[in-house]
Amino acid sequence: MSPTLRAAIWMGGSITSFSAMAVAGRELAGLYDTFEIMMYRSLVGVIVVLSVAFATGAWRQVNTRNFGLQIGRNLAHFTGQNLWFYAVTVIPLAQVFALEFTSPLWVIVLSPLILGERLTKVRALAAMLGFIGILVVARPSVEGINPGVITAASSAIFFAFTIMLTKRLTRTQGITTILFYLTVTQLGFGLVTAGYDGDIALPTVAHSPLLLLIGVAGLLAHFCLTKALSIAPATVVVPIDFVRLPVIAVIGMLVYAEALDVWVFVGAAIIFAGNYINLRVETHQKA
Repeated sequence: MSPTLRAAIWMGGSITSFSAMAVAGRELAGLYDTFEIMMYRSLVGVIVVLSVAFATGAWRQVNTRNFGLQIGRNLAHFTGQNLWFYAVTVIPLAQVFALEFTSPLWVIVLSPLILGERLTKVRALAAMLGFIGILVVARPSVEGINPGVITAASSAIFFAFTIMLTKRLTRTQGITTILFYLTVTQLGFGLVTAGYDGDIALPTVAHSPLLLLIGVAGLLAHFCLTKALSIAPATVVVPIDFVRLPVIAVIGMLVYAEALDVWVFVGAAIIFAGNYINLRVETHQKA
C-alpha cells in the first residue's frame, strides 16, 4: 500500500471524527452549555490518556518543564474549542468548517510575534487570500455578520495560537506530556467555568453516548491527523483534510436541512489556495 493511500485512510478517520464531534455538539445544544461539554470531553480525555500512558509506561515522560507555556497553550485551545462548539449550534456546519480552515493563515500572520519567524511575500499573499476567503464565506453585511460567524472566525485565531505554542512545546516536550497537560488542565478549566454558577448539568443515560463520542472523537481526530502527517508530506495531507468541508456540508443538508451555500465553497476554495500556495513554497524551500 502506498504512503499516500495509507495517509488517506488515516485522514478518513480524522474527517469522520471531526464530523462526528460537530454533529454530537449540535445535538447537545440547549442541554449542556459549551463549558459543560468541554468539561466532559476533557474528563474522557484524561481517562484515555492516563490509561494509555500507564499501560505503555509513557507516564514517566511527564514533567513540569515549560509549565507556564503548557497552561497558555491549553487556555488558548480551551477558548477556541468553546467558541467552536458554540458556532456549530448556531450557523451552518459547512460555514464553521470553512472559517476553521483559516487557522494556518492566522499562524502566518501571528508567527512573527510568537515564534519570531519572517513574514515573507508568499506568506503575506497566503494571508491576504485567507482574508478574502473569510469575507466571501461571511459576506459581511447586516445579515451576514452574526455571533455564530464571529465566534467561528475567532475560534480559528485561538486554534492558531494553539498551533504556534504547540510548535514551541514540541522542541522540548514529548506527545505524552503535551496530551497529559492538555486534558488535565482543560478539565480544570471546564470545572471552573461550568461550575461558576453552582449548577453543572449531570449527564443522563440518553446523553452519555454523545458526550463520550465527543471526548473520544476529539482525541481520535488529532491522532489520525498526526499519523497521516507522519506517513505523507503535508502537501498531500492538507488537500485531503479539506474534504471535511463537502462532507460536513452534505451531513448538514441531510440531517439538519441546511442549504448548500455555493459562496461558502467559493470562500473555502480561496482559503485553501492561500494555505496550499504557502505550503508548496515552504516545502520546496526545505527540500
